[in-house]
Amino acid sequence: MHPANATTARISSKSLSIRPFYPIPPTPKFGIPNPLPLGAFQRYTSAHEGSLMFRAHSCVAVLSLLALTAIASAQQPEPTTATCTLDDGRQVYIRYNPASAKNDKAPNGKPWAPGGTPMTLFTEVQLTLGASTIPVGAYTVYPIPGKPWSIAVNKNVTPGSPYDEKQVIARTPMETDQMDQAQDALEVAFAHVGEKCTLRIYFGKAASFVPFIAK
Repeated sequence: MHPANATTARISSKSLSIRPFYPIPPTPKFGIPNPLPLGAFQRYTSAHEGSLMFRAHSCVAVLSLLALTAIASAQQPEPTTATCTLDDGRQVYIRYNPASAKNDKAPNGKPWAPGGTPMTLFTEVQLTLGASTIPVGAYTVYPIPGKPWSIAVNKNVTPGSPYDEKQVIARTPMETDQMDQAQDALEVAFAHVGEKCTLRIYFGKAASFVPFIAK
């Protein structure tokens, strides 16, 4: 046998497994992007936006803001209500903000809004105050300190509005006594007898009274 034929025979008699050749792709080279400008929050932290640390800082900031809002709300005193319930079940009531003689000076001869907010009168029955008639509805009430005290009922109930003399529907003097011991906290109450709801206001050494009479 020819030597070339012998070599061919030996190769053909063996089972050769040929693996396909796949070229290895070159390793991509990524450029480093230009850094984005820091946001308002990132100026105060080294954490990258979207990272776990950044999200944690954001949560802490939000929770802190909510806590401060809750504390501020808790520091605002809740209004107090004085109620007069008539024999037929209808009610007259006044809502007012707490006031202290140490921090809230009642202006002599001028309409007073305790705690910076006027008292609010709600009546389910027509009333008489002095010589004036007060229809069913809501009104603002301004005590006027003096000797004696007076009281003015105003139909302007828009929050934050200043006192407007032109919208006064009733104004009358109050019976005023001097107490032996000054009272620091404002106290407002009703005394109910028949169709009469007598409003009582205690502040400092002044105790003032005026009747609202239901019609």
